[in-house]
Amino acid sequence: MTFENFAVARLPSLLRYAIVLTGNRDLAQDVVQEVLARAQVKWRRISEADSPEAYVRRMVLNEYLSWRRSWAARNVHAVGERLIELDDARGGVSDHANHVVEADELWNRLAVLGRKQRAVLVLRYYEQLDDDAIADLLGCSPATVRSNASRALKTLRLSSEKNERVPVEEKS
Repeated sequence: MTFENFAVARLPSLLRYAIVLTGNRDLAQDVVQEVLARAQVKWRRISEADSPEAYVRRMVLNEYLSWRRSWAARNVHAVGERLIELDDARGGVSDHANHVVEADELWNRLAVLGRKQRAVLVLRYYEQLDDDAIADLLGCSPATVRSNASRALKTLRLSSEKNERVPVEEKS
């Protein structure tokens, strides 16, 4: 398979993956563009790998984790409407507005996580990888993956509980 054929066939999938990692379509496009530019130069070696797509996906993950631009690393925006663009795999959409609100809430909650914790959750729940595979991708131990996942989920639970609390004066 030529690089051009690979890029055309896998671009939508790579972009969706990067959007879930970054929470920002523009940043995701930058990450994927940077990765594909580097992949084109190394395509001969990449195409000989067992799974060129897995290789390039790992490049996307590494690029996201090492992203140096402070505006990109610090500003994860609520992109609920953009998440809807990712092809709703749950079937028919009953109320688009509800899905946008839910997606915004999810992105706002994910935005408080560090990049490693967010990457662990994306790899576990979006990519459906087990702890050993995630550890291999991130270059750490499975125990570190579990620790990051646990901390991330605790942070998400705490932010959820905080949002659900109603001040005493509003209860009457």
